[in-house]
Amino acid sequence: MIYDEISIKSLIRPVPDFPRPGVIFRDITPLFQSPRILRLVADSFIQRYVETDFSHIGAMDARGFLIGSIIAYELNKPLILFRKQGKLPADVLSEGYQTEYGEALLEVHSDSLCEGDKVLIFDDLIATGGTLMAAARLVRRMGASVFEAAAIIDLPELGGSQRLEDAGIPTFSLTAFSLAER
Repeated sequence: MIYDEISIKSLIRPVPDFPRPGVIFRDITPLFQSPRILRLVADSFIQRYVETDFSHIGAMDARGFLIGSIIAYELNKPLILFRKQGKLPADVLSEGYQTEYGEALLEVHSDSLCEGDKVLIFDDLIATGGTLMAAARLVRRMGASVFEAAAIIDLPELGGSQRLEDAGIPTFSLTAFSLAER
């Protein structure tokens, strides 16, 4: 792997008490302010997936879109957008899920995938795994399968990556943070 985990991790800004007291939000926006690090992040995923056998990239609303679209472009794969409720204009499939902050609804256009498609689902962060699990259920409802779940950051103590693995979905992240890390 070509990435420099220390450089990537150093640019992920911890924001204490956001969006609620006691939570340390992992802000990836500084990665986009460093062209060198953004290229490292994108190239790391591209190198991992360049010779793998999947058909689509599914990116989660909204930060998953940022890197997911770059990867889809570079690997010449169709990009599927998984959006928050009410953001897609055509017929959708919906799936409810639990987040670390409450309940939410994820939607995808109902004609996004076909039977036999294999999807790399991508988000900026794996916390409880709720968003990626909801996306996986939507993928399966369209007759497709999940190739892998990928993210820039994993928060393993929240159990999301283990939950995905237990559901038969391999996971990959560039870096991980413990809940105690500032």
